[in-house]
Amino acid sequence: MESEMKFKTSINCGGCVAKVTPLLNNATGIKEWSVDTDNPDKILTVIPNGTTQTEVMEAVKKAGFKIEPLS
Repeated sequence: MESEMKFKTSINCGGCVAKVTPLLNNATGIKEWSVDTDNPDKILTVIPNGTTQTEVMEAVKKAGFKIEPLS
């Protein structure tokens, strides 16, 4: 089982989450994902099922948001 990935993003409201939802839901290899919009860093947590960190970041950037991996 792959461990979860966490990213700092600019997804800061329900409308933003709605924009990114189709991209992340349709992405191959993502089992589950969520965004903590209450966290100042707007943490996106992804439970991968074959996807890579790069693929997740590309999907979020395609939706027009900033994203960077949390170390």
